[in-house]
Amino acid sequence: METVLKNDSSQRREAAVLPKNNVEGSSNGGGQHDIICVGFGPAALAIAIAMRDRGVQRRVLFLERQPEFGWHTGMLLPGSKMQISFIKDLATQRNPRSYFTFLNYLHQKDRLVHFTNLSTHLPFREEFNDYMKWCASHFNDWVQYKQEVVSVTAAETRPGWPAESFKVVARDVQTGKLRELSAKHVVVASGGERAIPRGLASQPLPNSIIHSSVYLDSVQKLLQEKNASYRLAVVGGGQSAVEISEDMQSRYPNSKVTLITKASSLKPSDDSPFVNEIFDPSSVDGFYSLSRSQRQKVLLENKATNYGVVRLPLLEHVYEKLYRQKFLDPNPANWALRLITGHEVMGLKELPSTSPNSRVELQLKNVQTGKVSGSGEGYDLVVLATGYTRNPFATMLKPLEKIVEPLATGEEYHVDRDYRLRFHQGKIQRDAGIWLQGCCESSHGLSDSLLSILAVRGGELLDSILASSKRGEDYARL
Repeated sequence: METVLKNDSSQRREAAVLPKNNVEGSSNGGGQHDIICVGFGPAALAIAIAMRDRGVQRRVLFLERQPEFGWHTGMLLPGSKMQISFIKDLATQRNPRSYFTFLNYLHQKDRLVHFTNLSTHLPFREEFNDYMKWCASHFNDWVQYKQEVVSVTAAETRPGWPAESFKVVARDVQTGKLRELSAKHVVVASGGERAIPRGLASQPLPNSIIHSSVYLDSVQKLLQEKNASYRLAVVGGGQSAVEISEDMQSRYPNSKVTLITKASSLKPSDDSPFVNEIFDPSSVDGFYSLSRSQRQKVLLENKATNYGVVRLPLLEHVYEKLYRQKFLDPNPANWALRLITGHEVMGLKELPSTSPNSRVELQLKNVQTGKVSGSGEGYDLVVLATGYTRNPFATMLKPLEKIVEPLATGEEYHVDRDYRLRFHQGKIQRDAGIWLQGCCESSHGLSDSLLSILAVRGGELLDSILASSKRGEDYARL
């Protein structure tokens, strides 16, 4: 078995060195690996960076279904800014001297001085995506793109004995060809699945209804006439929904946009410094130690930091715009932007259309009265800015359901503090395991699906995997 490189004291501090693209022992040839990571988004990339910083030599493979690295590419709206400091990049809070810090990226791109002159901690989202693509480019020897993981199962070599590894079935996105891989350690960092409103989830959606995750990729293809008088709708009340409504008005100046939210009003996000401490890496310990009921209470209390909320300057801008419209023309039918609050999308009706795209009328339910009625107009495009669901047991991990240890409190699966999935005793050998990333909010807190703790968490997860390997080695010597 390959081991971690021995380092002297200065190397243990993870000094910043130029990483090699071909680290000895990192070959991803063949089907047997030490570590397989499902997904290669920011969470997985942070783990890869922690491995490279520490000189880990393992047979490592990252499988990513996208054709190349990309971070929410459908929402990289022109001029949009990050909502967290660049210091919360993929390395700095774990190792400020890493080669992979955002500041070193700026230095390598010859923009460090110019960025400094901006006097900001909030880069453009396009720039932060480029930073992560730059990081990802150093791991081409570890990553295979266009590979979608279909299932992960326990590989039993002897009936009745603990499984010694996991079988990972991956499908080539282009050819559809399936192949089997094997690893003792599997990390699931596949990101979220698009959340669709319940009223629309049970039927095929026409091409005029898209999710916000593909907004930029789709809008110019679906709506090609810049000066057309389109009727557009955005469903959702969070930052993404409002940003998309603003982008639509800028992109199609003669259009009319309707923003539909289930909430009673658009609400501001709370990003004040004391509240923001819930996103500190150290906060995970405190949250994990709480009971299930206490965790749910804390999540509810802090919901306004992340879900269904909008940054205050953007809220004020939208309110001013709505006020000016009303001042100039009291008839809402003539407004470029309308806001419908307290309504939930329950269904749709396709309307006749002369354009290549179908037009739809939405069926809306008043959340207070329960009355369902039509939206009153047809839309050329509806964008669902309705977020994501994160439950790998609904997809690739479903074959493991019977051997996973559930929480006594009723949660679907039990995840240890180190993000390791807990199995029933005797089902999985002690030096094998599965670690979950980005789907542990109920046990690890609101930061679980965000960028804030990725650098530190990547190091923690690597420590856990290496400790698991050592326990297996110690057991083998007995």
